[in-house]
Amino acid sequence: MVNKVILVGYLGQDPELNHTSSGQAVTNLRLATSRNWKDKDSSERKTETEWHDVIVWGKQAEACGNHLAKGRLVYVEGRIKTEKWQDKQTGQDRYRVKIVAESVRFLGGAPTSDESHQPEDPE
Repeated sequence: MVNKVILVGYLGQDPELNHTSSGQAVTNLRLATSRNWKDKDSSERKTETEWHDVIVWGKQAEACGNHLAKGRLVYVEGRIKTEKWQDKQTGQDRYRVKIVAESVRFLGGAPTSDESHQPEDPE
């Protein structure tokens, strides 16, 4: 069985670097990937953006927290993890899919203020 994800996308916000109570570094990334296509009926160009929550651990987490910023293009390789919890108000089961990064590579240079091709994070 294989649980492998490869994503290349732009960071929608600055990384959040934290440390566990035992001192291990953990960084949360919000990554946008996009798919472009031409609509067969209207011939109109379309874009669909998907948002991914990525968690990075250890030395890679430190590097991401210290060197990445919103708008930066990154390559992420990792695995899918689904978290489940119960909503305290409704009692309903809730789910969130995260990507647990095994490798993060910084692509391109640091973003500039005139780069407008990154999608805006809706959250």
